[in-house]
Amino acid sequence: MSAPAWHSALRSRGYRLTPQRQLVLQAVTDLGHATPEAISESVREVATGLSLSTVYRTLDLLEELGLVTHAHLGHGAPTYHVATDADHVHLVCRTCGAVTEVAPDVVAGVVERLAAERGFQVDVGHFAIYGQCKRCASTETTERPPACPGG
Repeated sequence: MSAPAWHSALRSRGYRLTPQRQLVLQAVTDLGHATPEAISESVREVATGLSLSTVYRTLDLLEELGLVTHAHLGHGAPTYHVATDADHVHLVCRTCGAVTEVAPDVVAGVVERLAAERGFQVDVGHFAIYGQCKRCASTETTERPPACPGG
């Protein structure tokens, strides 16, 4: 989502696109999937005075407004991404930590079966599958591959 689209989305809900909100939205967009700490680090490269608590409050507001969403991809802080991204399932490499996305149809059978057998409605955006990416699985040593892209 571009800055003009953010401006329109916020203004239509009675909010302004403040410099802090714009910086946080831009960091979320640039980073793809990022924790509030990573977002804060990215923002601090431009605005050193923006605190981590301000980033958290901004993310909460932006999520409430439907501009960002989060998923829990492990222990600790949630991971945020732009809400306009298509629904996707997160693949998380336990070795290098890479997060990649696949279309929800990959898990459609499981989702449909849970709905039919248990009446359970899966929130695919919060669905993460843990394992090893192709590169880590093919690495024979116990060392992490450098800068593994996760595919």
